[in-house]
Amino acid sequence: MSGTASSPRTTPRTVLISGASIAGPALAYWLHRYGFAVTVVERAPELRTGGYKVDIRGAAIEVVERMGILEDIQRASTDMQTGAYVDDEGKRIATLPADIFGARVDRDDEIMRGELARILYDRTRADVEYLFGDSITSITPITPLAPATSTTSITSITSITGRSDDHHDSSEATADGVEVTFERGAPRRFDLVVGADGLHSTVRRLTFGPEEQFVRHLGAYISAFSMPNELGLDREELYHAVPGKLICAYSSAGDPAAKGLLVFRSPRLTYDHRDTAQQLALVEDAFDGIGTESSAAGGWREVPRLLEAAHKASDFYFDGMQLIEMDRWSRGRVVLLGDAAHCASPASGQGTGMALVGAYVLAGELAAAGGEPEQAFARYEEQMRGYVEVNHALARKFAQEMTVDTRRQIRFRHLMMRILPHMPWKNLVAKKIAEDVQRGAHAITLKDYPVPGRAAGPAPAAVRPAYAA
Repeated sequence: MSGTASSPRTTPRTVLISGASIAGPALAYWLHRYGFAVTVVERAPELRTGGYKVDIRGAAIEVVERMGILEDIQRASTDMQTGAYVDDEGKRIATLPADIFGARVDRDDEIMRGELARILYDRTRADVEYLFGDSITSITPITPLAPATSTTSITSITSITGRSDDHHDSSEATADGVEVTFERGAPRRFDLVVGADGLHSTVRRLTFGPEEQFVRHLGAYISAFSMPNELGLDREELYHAVPGKLICAYSSAGDPAAKGLLVFRSPRLTYDHRDTAQQLALVEDAFDGIGTESSAAGGWREVPRLLEAAHKASDFYFDGMQLIEMDRWSRGRVVLLGDAAHCASPASGQGTGMALVGAYVLAGELAAAGGEPEQAFARYEEQMRGYVEVNHALARKFAQEMTVDTRRQIRFRHLMMRILPHMPWKNLVAKKIAEDVQRGAHAITLKDYPVPGRAAGPAPAAVRPAYAA
């Protein structure tokens, strides 16, 4: 195989992945099995195990089954049983099976984001280098060395830090690799860099330009956090709506705590996405007076306790319902994955699935292309674009439906939910509710890539790509 291998200077062998949430470790799993040497850098000082519940369905179920972690996910399932809307006093107005609320069918499952992150980390930690408590500060393509007869002895470096145009110059296309600098660690060279670092991706900013170019605000914000289970919830989720806002509390299997979720409609706000105090103030302002006796707007009496719990939570999360829309996801030897490339917002219910599927496709295309990034990245985008577009459209639709404008609309929704269990055609209605979500979950047909090698050690020679020889 060495006779057909490309030059070591132009064939990727080492990959740096920024982000250790879902997309990054999932990609690391596949790349390791294909023979790459993988490093994952993560800004957080340790694995982040907080977050809200996420769905695994459709094509993502196929991916986790091929990874051998489907049973792990099933064991860690939230096992949600029911969902209900409640009135101001917390009385259940209408109760339905949780799978109807979650639009889950067949083998679809639900797991806490932190549990999935732990499963992926445990599957990769022995074979992948993890660098916690650090982040990338610059990414610079390294141009090829001059011919041996030349007197030139220093590799030319052309920086792409902060560039926002779509120009793809020769230094990027023919680069031998990239030089990466870090906030804390020493500079290092890699053959490829993958930005799997979320909605506010540092890799995307350094390579493609400011975030504002690519963000499309969907008109709402969401906050999630842990809270004491003072409501005594047992695998149940409770919802309460007021005009322009949605409040939720739920508990999942095996977790003594509960989770709070607060959604409110708003034009785009200006804030620091790393400033928790500033974010808490925005949530407080949005829900000010809701659920108090003096409030003319009324609202669930638990809302003040949810706000108090948000202030005390160690896993407080806040962000906009936003899409990331880009014309391309790669430049030279840098490529984006998951939310960094195409965030569909929590409204879609598909972000985790898209991250898992994208990791499978990107790794598979790199292996199929013999490690050549230009060809692999083009095929990766070709495979993923339609899938992403369908789920972006769903996110726009669902973001509008999560909150309603008037109390009259809320009462109508409650009425429909109350009578649904008594309808003779209730199963057809439930199927219709899930139809859009399932269309998005199945909006890609997975290719069968060459069978990866063993989970540890180099791949067997029969399936080992040329660059790993």
